[in-house]
Amino acid sequence: MPRTTTLECPGCPSLRALTFDALGLIKVIEAKVSQGGAPRVVERWGELDSSKCVLAASINDRKDDPLLAVARKTGTIEVLSAINGDIRFTVSNANEDGPRPEDDAVVGLHLFAGQKLELTSRSCTLLTCTTKGNTSMRSIEVTDSPAGSASIGSSNTWSVCSSGNILCSKVDGSEKYAIFGGKGVEMNMWDLDNCTKIWAAKSPPKNSLDIFTPTWFTSSTFLSKDDHRKIVAGTNSHQVRLYDISAQRRPVISFDFRETPIKSVTEDLDGYTVYVGNGSGDLASFDMRTGKLLGCFLGKCSGSIRSIARHPELPVIASCGLDSYLRLWDIKTRQLLSAVFLKQHLTNVVFDSNFADEEVKPSVTADLPLNAEKIANETEIRDEEETLPVKRKKASKEDERRKKKKATKENEGNKVKEASKENEGSKKLKSKKSKRSKCEIHDES
Repeated sequence: MPRTTTLECPGCPSLRALTFDALGLIKVIEAKVSQGGAPRVVERWGELDSSKCVLAASINDRKDDPLLAVARKTGTIEVLSAINGDIRFTVSNANEDGPRPEDDAVVGLHLFAGQKLELTSRSCTLLTCTTKGNTSMRSIEVTDSPAGSASIGSSNTWSVCSSGNILCSKVDGSEKYAIFGGKGVEMNMWDLDNCTKIWAAKSPPKNSLDIFTPTWFTSSTFLSKDDHRKIVAGTNSHQVRLYDISAQRRPVISFDFRETPIKSVTEDLDGYTVYVGNGSGDLASFDMRTGKLLGCFLGKCSGSIRSIARHPELPVIASCGLDSYLRLWDIKTRQLLSAVFLKQHLTNVVFDSNFADEEVKPSVTADLPLNAEKIANETEIRDEEETLPVKRKKASKEDERRKKKKATKENEGNKVKEASKENEGSKKLKSKKSKRSKCEIHDES
């Protein structure tokens, strides 16, 4: 029998996450404090079809009509509502003269939150990148015709590499710059407004054994959402590298993490911490100012970690991968909050930051007028003053001490009295004996 252990998870705060798997399903997981903080699958969008595997996903979690973009293995890109999963429109990323979608799959997808390319209120902008480096940024206008139809407005298309395969891409917080990298492709940065390359990394030198490490980037991100100059990238040779485009083309900091390829890298809100997941299920956080390991997250994942997401407000991160589990972690204690088994291999996870627990009971004074609120507060204060528990511990201890002192004094007095009585009795006996002896002496005389 294998040795098994059980972990007691403390539960999660109120949150909402969306996961994407290899069979094309989108699952909505919600955790509510009113229900004990245990995450549960509340909705499932799509049908089981391995040909519709989700390769990339991006969310625009605005308060008014949030949108979700999904790139599938068939080469289609779906934009749907992040609330109920209704498909707004579908766009094909395949070209008639280009390669098949299976040979040139989408590896990078970004749904812009700001307006690009002269957007209207009913439009959105998508940035896609394929394995061969074919990148396109297009604006799509939603029409009033039946669902699934849309008109493509202005678009820009360019190539980010002449050889090799693109495996990772990322857009910065200002949505003006994007980075690309992959197998045989060094990290490079592009200006999205002009569609021009502004920086390209340089391969690190050979090591002490005169061995050159081939270029193979598997994941990348910006260190801070406010600064596009610092880039963090993970490699297939289990290295984590920090690039500063304002300093040099080679890595500023480079260090190894375990012995399996880095599969996912995500930045924190503080601007210097990153979360790294590898192919053997290890998850850790690093301080990129020094390259120091802050700590590993407690608990071992049994499969490769393919996606890590940081909640934009709560101190929680989510990880998912080939072990079919969605795990939620506390970034402060690095402990596992909860885990959900979702049956399929997971490829991506995103958070919906606008989710709120509606079942939390409102306050009693929420609907009362101001005077009623004051009266209620005053009565509550009076009730609290009346029902405050009286602290009697110190008084009881002092009373016990006093009682003990009195008892000891009484015992000492009793002992003194008994001793004095004994002394008086002994004196009387001695006097009686002396009198008897005197009488005997007189009789003899």
